[in-house]
Amino acid sequence: MINQLSWKVGGQQGEGIESTGEIFAKALYRLGYHLYGYRHFSSRIKGGHTNNKIRVSTEKVRSVSDDLDILVAFDQETIDVNFAELRQGGIIIADEKFKPVNPDESKARLFAVPFTKIATELGTSLMKNMAAVGASGAALGIPLENYHSIVKEIFGRKGDKIVESNIQAIEKGAEYFNREAGGPIDELTLAPGDGKQRMYMIGNDAIAMGAIAAGVRLMSAYPITPASEIMEYLIDKLPKFGGTVIQTEDEIAAATMAIGANYSGVRAFTASAGPGLSLMTESIGLSGMTETPLVVVDTQRGGPSTGLPTKQEQSDIMAMVYGTHGEIPKVVMAPSTVEEAFYDMVEAFNIAEEYQCPVIFLSDLQLSLGKQSVDPFDYDKIEIRRGKLMNGQPLPEIDKNEGFKRYENTLDGISPRTIPGMKNGLHHVTGVEHAETGKPSETAENRKIQMDKRLRKLNSLKFKTPVYIDAKHENPDLLLIGMGSTRGAIEETKARLENEGVSVNHAHIRLIHPFPVDEIKPLIEKARHVVVVEQNATGQLAGLVKLNVGARDKITNVLKYDGNPFKPVEVYNECKGVVSHASHV
Repeated sequence: MINQLSWKVGGQQGEGIESTGEIFAKALYRLGYHLYGYRHFSSRIKGGHTNNKIRVSTEKVRSVSDDLDILVAFDQETIDVNFAELRQGGIIIADEKFKPVNPDESKARLFAVPFTKIATELGTSLMKNMAAVGASGAALGIPLENYHSIVKEIFGRKGDKIVESNIQAIEKGAEYFNREAGGPIDELTLAPGDGKQRMYMIGNDAIAMGAIAAGVRLMSAYPITPASEIMEYLIDKLPKFGGTVIQTEDEIAAATMAIGANYSGVRAFTASAGPGLSLMTESIGLSGMTETPLVVVDTQRGGPSTGLPTKQEQSDIMAMVYGTHGEIPKVVMAPSTVEEAFYDMVEAFNIAEEYQCPVIFLSDLQLSLGKQSVDPFDYDKIEIRRGKLMNGQPLPEIDKNEGFKRYENTLDGISPRTIPGMKNGLHHVTGVEHAETGKPSETAENRKIQMDKRLRKLNSLKFKTPVYIDAKHENPDLLLIGMGSTRGAIEETKARLENEGVSVNHAHIRLIHPFPVDEIKPLIEKARHVVVVEQNATGQLAGLVKLNVGARDKITNVLKYDGNPFKPVEVYNECKGVVSHASHV
C-alpha cells in the first residue's frame, strides 16, 4: 500500500473537468484522506486545454505533487501535454472515442474506456465524466457506494431518473475498467484514511468565511479572476447574516463604497486582483488620509496588464507595500494556508479598525483557487476588536464652531473615532490635509503634526504571528524564506534536505509590511546561507529582506514566473545546488 498518490483529469474547457475532479475528491476526503487540488485553466469560457490535479495522502499536504500516478484523458492533447509528468509505472485512463495513443508503453499503461459511449447509451454524453469517475475509483479499489450519496446530493433536485443514470454511468465505467485491468491496480492501492471528517475548500471560500466571522455586513466588488469566488460565496451566504453584496460598476466604486460603509460603522471590504488594485490605489490613499478602516483582498495573478489572468504569480508585493502616492500607514499581510486565510481575515478587520488604516490582504492564485482539506475552524478563537470606536460612549460637549476632534494628536497616533449620528461627534471629513477637527489646513506646522501622528500609529502594531517559524537548528546550513502558497513546497523541500543531513530552518513571512525585522534578522544572522523562494521575476520578497535586514551576500533567489506553482522537487533541486556550490567554496 502507498501513503499518497496523484490523479489528474484533463480535456477541453467546458467538458466538465472541474466537476469530475470534485466528485472524485469528495469520496476520498470523506474517507479521511488529506487532499490538495489545483486547476490549470485558460482565460476563456470554453475551449483550450484544462486539467484538475488532485493529490491524495494519509498525511497533510499543502502543495502540488512532483509527478503523476493516474492521468484521466478526455482527448489526446491531455496525454500529449501531461505524459511527461507521469511516473514510471503510472497509468492512463482515456476515452476510447478518440482512439488514444500512448507515447511510451514502457513507462505507463494505457486503458481505453468508452466514457462517451457509456454516457450516450444512458441518455447523454454529458455523463462521460461520471464514467471516468467510476473507472478512477475502480483503479484505486474504492467501493462505488461512496459515490452514490455524492451523486444524490448533486443531482437529487433533478429527479430520481437523473440520479440513477449518473450512478449507472459510474458503475459501468468501473465495470469496464475492471474488465480491462483485471481489478484494482495493486501498486496504486492507498493505505486507509483516518476516517475524520474535514472540509475541502479553496482559499477564497476561507477568506469569505473569515469575513463573515469578522462581522462583515457589506462586500462591494467588481468580478475578476481569481477573486470572484469570494463575491460569489458571499452573495449566497451574507444575506443570511443581515448583510449584502453589491457588484459595483468598477473597482474604484468598490473601494470607495467600502470606505463609506466603514465610515458609517459597518464592517465592509472589497476584493480584486492586480489590475483592480491599480484602480483602487487612490482610494487606498483616501482611507489612509481620512483614517477610515479599509480591508482590500488582492488575489495575485500573472501580470502586468491582463497578463496571465488564470495563472499563479506573486508579483504584486512591492506594489502593495509602496503603491500609494504620498505616505500613509498601511498593513500588508499574507496568509500561507487555508486555515490562516480564515483566521487572518478576521485579524485584518481588527487591525483596520484598531489602527484606522487600510489593510491589504495578500493572497495569490494558488492559495485562492487551490483546494485543500481543512480541519473545522474553531470559532471560539474569533475575537472582535474595534479599537477607539466611541460606540455607545458619551462624548464631551463640543464647540459648534470647531467640532469633534476626530483627528486628535494622540500619543499613539490613533484618534477617537465616531460614526455619523453620534451626539457631539460632528466633524469634517476630507481627503485634503486637515486639522484635528477635520477642517482643511495647509499650514506647515499642522502638516507635520498630522503626518507624524498618522505615521506613528503602526509603532504599536501587534500581529500574533508575523512570521511562521520552523527553526530547530541554532546555526543551520540553510534558511528557507517564503510567503503565501509556496509554504507547502518549502516544507517538503526542508524535509527532503533534512533526510540527507542538511540542517534547514524555515521562515514564512505573514506580515509583509511593516516588515518583521525583529523576527527575521536573527534567523538570517545565524544561517550559513539564505534562499528566498517566490513566484516573480525580480525577487521582490528578497528585495524587502535585503532592504530591511541586509545580508545581501547570504541571499540566493529561487524564482518561478511561468504561471505554474512550484513543485517541491523544483525548490529542492535549486536548494541542492546552493548547498553543493557552498561546499566547494
